[in-house]
Amino acid sequence: MFDGPFDVFAWLIAIAAFLIAIKASGQAAELRRRLNSLEEMFHAQRQVQPPPLTPVWEQAPATTTDTAEPPPLAPETEPASPLVTEAVSPPPLEAGTEADAPPPPLPAPAPGFEEQLGTRWVVWIGGLALALGGFFMVRYSIEAGLLGPGVRVFLGGLFAAALLGAGEWSRRKESISNIQALPIANIPAILTAAGTAVAFATIYAAYALYGFLVPATAFVLLGIVAMCTLAAALLHGPALAGLGVVGAFVTPVLVSSGKPDYWALYIYLAVVTAASFGLARIRLWRWLAVTTIAFAVLWIFPGLDTEELQVAPHAFHVIAGFVLAALLVVCGFMFGPTIEDGEIEPVSSSSLGAYLFGAMLIVLSSAHADLALIAFALLVGATLFVAWRAPAATGALGAAAATVFIVFAEWAVRANPDMLVLPGGPMAGIGPAAIDSSVTLHLVTAALFAAGFGIAGFLAQGRSNSAIIPVVWSATAVATPIAILVALYARVAHLDRSIPFAILAVLLAAAFGAATEALTRREGRPSTMISTALFATGTLGALALALTFALEKGWLTIALALMSLGTAWISLQRPIPFLRWLAAIFAGLVTARIAYDPCIVGDAVGTTPIFNWLLWGYGLPAASFWGASIFLRRRADDAPLRMVETAAILFTALLAFMEIRHFATNGRMTSPPSLLEFALQVCITLAMAIGLERLRLRSHSVVHNVGAVVLTAIAGFISVFGLLILENPLLFSGVNVGGLVFNLLLLGYALPSVLMLLLSYAVAGHRSVAYANTIAGGALVFALSYVTLEIRRFYHGPVLLYGGTTGAEQYTYSIGWLGFGVVLLGVGILVNSERARLASAAVIALTILKAFVIDMSTLTGVYRALSFMCLGIVLVAIGWLYQRILFRRQVTPPPAPAPQTSA
Repeated sequence: MFDGPFDVFAWLIAIAAFLIAIKASGQAAELRRRLNSLEEMFHAQRQVQPPPLTPVWEQAPATTTDTAEPPPLAPETEPASPLVTEAVSPPPLEAGTEADAPPPPLPAPAPGFEEQLGTRWVVWIGGLALALGGFFMVRYSIEAGLLGPGVRVFLGGLFAAALLGAGEWSRRKESISNIQALPIANIPAILTAAGTAVAFATIYAAYALYGFLVPATAFVLLGIVAMCTLAAALLHGPALAGLGVVGAFVTPVLVSSGKPDYWALYIYLAVVTAASFGLARIRLWRWLAVTTIAFAVLWIFPGLDTEELQVAPHAFHVIAGFVLAALLVVCGFMFGPTIEDGEIEPVSSSSLGAYLFGAMLIVLSSAHADLALIAFALLVGATLFVAWRAPAATGALGAAAATVFIVFAEWAVRANPDMLVLPGGPMAGIGPAAIDSSVTLHLVTAALFAAGFGIAGFLAQGRSNSAIIPVVWSATAVATPIAILVALYARVAHLDRSIPFAILAVLLAAAFGAATEALTRREGRPSTMISTALFATGTLGALALALTFALEKGWLTIALALMSLGTAWISLQRPIPFLRWLAAIFAGLVTARIAYDPCIVGDAVGTTPIFNWLLWGYGLPAASFWGASIFLRRRADDAPLRMVETAAILFTALLAFMEIRHFATNGRMTSPPSLLEFALQVCITLAMAIGLERLRLRSHSVVHNVGAVVLTAIAGFISVFGLLILENPLLFSGVNVGGLVFNLLLLGYALPSVLMLLLSYAVAGHRSVAYANTIAGGALVFALSYVTLEIRRFYHGPVLLYGGTTGAEQYTYSIGWLGFGVVLLGVGILVNSERARLASAAVIALTILKAFVIDMSTLTGVYRALSFMCLGIVLVAIGWLYQRILFRRQVTPPPAPAPQTSA
């Protein structure tokens, strides 16, 4: 099934080799020219510098002394001086010494593209082509039936021996003749690598395809080839190691059978992995260890998507790889490289994490089979043990905790939780039997995981002088038990009330609290403060879960909000920046929870006004966020504080809006909006905007500043489109406004007008004049609207939409507007408010316009006369007031005559 891609690959290699051979004819002249230029450039022996110290897992020199790059050629006329091995103080310079000294050597030019192509790439591709040629020849003989199985295996072994012999012969010839050549590709290493790959393929084919070898013999032969590869790579350098390992891992793909034998495959891969890890450990080749781990993880995937997954060989593969990585790769553990105490090494941690990832895949693909879960549990326990003994692998704790949560979370989602309580057993056709039979095993494993992570994380405090290692232990000790408890709660209790799980959460909180108290009493270390804060946060989280488990679903929102408040308080006691972000994260989780279910508990909100689930679901989080913002502000004004303040304003506004909607719709949250709802929303929003305007002057918070503007804009939007247009009882709405004085008009127009006026005075002097005047203009519009609608209520009753307008009604409008303007003028005179006087002028101007446009054409008889007479009297009176009171001219006394002076 692998014919297509590899045949194309073989053709591409052949074409590339042909093109390269065409260019090879001019390489000899180019090499001679470069040799001559090097001889002319270098006039003195270059001083040999001692190599710098290499840290752990850094790549060692590419080749050994036999294949190392030779020094540049020196001119034949100058004898080579001995190498300088010690730093010797130079003698004092004499006259003329500086002039007689040879010039410093020039740096060697970098090899060009053609030089690299002809001296390195050709050899590498040629070695790969040799190995692939052997593989394809075996496949061709199988497909054509030309040779028997025994002859095929014999020829494969003979070809491998020929390649290995050619590689060793060429290595010794170069060493004996002592040729000093340019730094080119290591031809002996390439030949040996190709021979090694063919040898791997031959032995594997003799065992897996033809059955010539029993498993024990195949294991011994593969081990011999692996050890020979290890010894040869020590002589030939990384070229052999790289090609040999790649060839060994690709061999099962190229030489494959129709029915895979996973035991044979994974025993073979275990031998290859051991040899590769051993070589990487001896030569400290980081890249070789990482490459081996990547190939080993990729070999986990074959067979995972089949219906009959063979769990045992897959489990053996991940366990064997994990053990080899722990023995040879992890720094400071068994045979791994040494490392300074307190340092987390990436390769050590990622090697264990990679095999944990593979074990997790096996558990998920096998529907949580018992053997897969047991193997996964063993690897998690081994990770804790290795990280305890070798701090370099502490980073693997995060991978272990993450995979544990994924396994149990997938187990909670995969099966129907009702299957656990059905008296007749599992329903037919739902889920494999492995899920049902492993419930007890999952619960036992979960308890062991929670206890292992928690106890080990607590006992690890104080064992290292590093700041990060104890923090990682404490983080996993807190997060893993909580995550497992949540997953089990979802699986067993189906997110319903569960007193047993609430008791478990309380016990977990007590354990975290005891750990927090114990760490507080210890002597100060770089990580004690952070670890203490993490255990304290775990205490709050477990208590919040206990509330969630014991109460209804809506309490989850309250619990998360209380966790934000508690974390903010802990950050005040322990000034850890992470805790401030944790409080903000909890606020974000509560906001996401509200976005998912705005009614908190679905349809079970209740019908009682105010005192329903909306009050607890929005009010308690709002109070928690306001308290958390107070705690956080005592330390700094940063991004976490602003996130919590935003959540506080948001939940306060949502509490008001949701309670108003519940009250206006009698608990039917999906009903269309009404005049009552819009009126209450505008009043509450304006009141909150006034409060934020006052608060921002003291807090100087950008969130309070922006929040006040946003709330004002929301109130303006609802006022215009809700009260003045959509639900205006004079235009489109036939709503019953109620009584003569105490009615919806008072709530929807008079009260918003007063609140807008107060808001305009609250922002006066602190925001732009245009902003304050716009709000004051809105107050004037709503006050005039209230006067107009109240007059219509007097003539038409509680429903204002229907009925014609009589002359008396039109005259009353004019008198009412005129009286309202006079009242505004009087207020402006009494309090010396220019804004009130300008509002009075606007209302009177509107009244004049109405008199000449509407009253003149619609009123008749005495109403028309009275309208204009009253208007004239008022205008004259206003003029007199302006002349005599507001702008009274002061008579300037004449200047006194100048005194006469006698001559």
